[in-house]
Amino acid sequence: MNRNIGTIDRIIRAIFSFVVAGLYMCGYIDGTLAAVLGTIAFIMLATSTIGYSPLYLLLNINTHSKK
Repeated sequence: MNRNIGTIDRIIRAIFSFVVAGLYMCGYIDGTLAAVLGTIAFIMLATSTIGYSPLYLLLNINTHSKK
């Protein structure tokens, strides 16, 4: 797997994930909304961690700069 997620993209994904987690822990979101956003946040955090997104591969998007 070649990386296809750049640094800024990875940071934005991680921040989104932590914001969703914080909103859930503070009780601002719950129920179905929390489940949907939690699933999206988990996927975004996982792809941010490994630097590879299968969806980006399908859409032929690459934000990772090759030096």
